[in-house]
Amino acid sequence: MPPSPGDAGEVRDPTRLHPRRWYVMSGGWSLLLTPWIYIGATSSQPIVVRVLLVLAVLAYIACFVFGLYEAMQRKQRLFSAALLVVMCVLWLVTAAGFGAQDGAVYTVSYLLVMVIALVPAPWTTVAAVVAFCGAVGFDWLVGDGLTGPDVFGMAAISIAMRGQFWLVKANSQLREAREELARLAVAAERERMARDLHDVLGHSLTTITVKAGLARRLLERGDMGRAAEEVTDVEQLGRQALGEVRSTVAANRVASLGRELAGAREALRAAGIEADLPAAVDNVPPDRQQAFAHVVREGVTNTIRHSGAGNCTVRLTPTSVEVVDDGVGSPDGTPAGHGLSGLTERLAAIGGWVDAGPTPSGGYRLRAEVLPRTGPVRRPEPAG
Repeated sequence: MPPSPGDAGEVRDPTRLHPRRWYVMSGGWSLLLTPWIYIGATSSQPIVVRVLLVLAVLAYIACFVFGLYEAMQRKQRLFSAALLVVMCVLWLVTAAGFGAQDGAVYTVSYLLVMVIALVPAPWTTVAAVVAFCGAVGFDWLVGDGLTGPDVFGMAAISIAMRGQFWLVKANSQLREAREELARLAVAAERERMARDLHDVLGHSLTTITVKAGLARRLLERGDMGRAAEEVTDVEQLGRQALGEVRSTVAANRVASLGRELAGAREALRAAGIEADLPAAVDNVPPDRQQAFAHVVREGVTNTIRHSGAGNCTVRLTPTSVEVVDDGVGSPDGTPAGHGLSGLTERLAAIGGWVDAGPTPSGGYRLRAEVLPRTGPVRRPEPAG
C-alpha cells in the first residue's frame, strides 16, 4: 500500500512500536518455530536436505520478525507482495520437508498473520481464507491430511497471533488520538493568545499613539500643563497594557464593558473625535458583557486608526452592540482582519454573529448581535 501524499518522506508503522519492542513480541511468537530447527538438524534425511530445512526455518523466522516490520514501515505494494511470496515458498519447503506428522503445517499461522497485516483491507479476509485453504490442500497432497483438531489448532494459533497484533494496532491508534488532541489544544491556545494580544495591544497602542501625538502638539503650542497630563495618561496606559498582556498570557484576563466604554471615551477625546456613548451597561446581561466589550474595543480602535471620522456612536441593547462612525471606513470586499475574525469566534461562542461594513450615509458600522433568549430571530444579511 503506497504512502499517502501527506506522509511523503515519512516512515510510519501502524503498530508504532519501537523496533526493539516489536522484535521482542514477534521473536516471542517465533520461539514456537524453534523445535523444527532441532527436528530438521537431527532428522535422518541427507545432510543437504537437513541444512536446507534448517535454513528455511531460520529464513521463515527472519521474514516474520524483520521483514514484516520493514513492510509495515514502507507501505509499498511491491515489497509486501515479494515478502508474502517468499514466506509462501519457505512455508511450502518446510511443510513438504517435515510433513504433517511433525506438525510443521501449523507454521502456516505466521504466513496468515502476514497476509492479514499486509493485504489491503477490502481483501484481507479473502486472502486469509485462501491462504488457509491452500495450506490445508497442500498438506492433503503431500502429507497424510489434517484432522479436525489440526485445523482447529491452526485457526486458534492464527487468531491468537492476529488478536495480539490487533491490540497493538488499537493502542497505536489511541496514542495517535491523544497526540492529535494535544496538538489541537496547543493550536487553540495559540489562537487564543494571538486573538487576545491583538485585542489588547491593538487598542492600547492606538490610544498611546494618539495621546502621544496630542502631547506633542500641546508641547509645540506651549501648553505644558495639558501636555504633562497627556504624558501621564500615556504612562498609565502603558502600565495597563503591560498588565493586560501578562493577564492574557496567564489566561485570566476578563474584559469589562464599562471599563472599555470609559477607555473608548478617553481615546476618542484624545483623537479629536466626538463620542456618543451609553452612560450605563446595566441592560446588557452579564454573560454577554465580555463579548460586547471586545466589540466596543475593536470598533473604537478601527475608528481611531482608519476612519478619519469626526463622530463615533456606540449603541447598546440587551441583545446587540453597534459602533458607528461617519468616516470613510473601508471599501466593500476588504478582507476581514484578525480583529474581526476574533470577534466572529467570540460571538459564535455565545450564539451571535458580527456584521461589519459601510453605511448608506457613507460611514462605517460594526454590529454584533446575539439571539434573544425568548426565541430565534432571523439573521440579517451581512452588509459587507
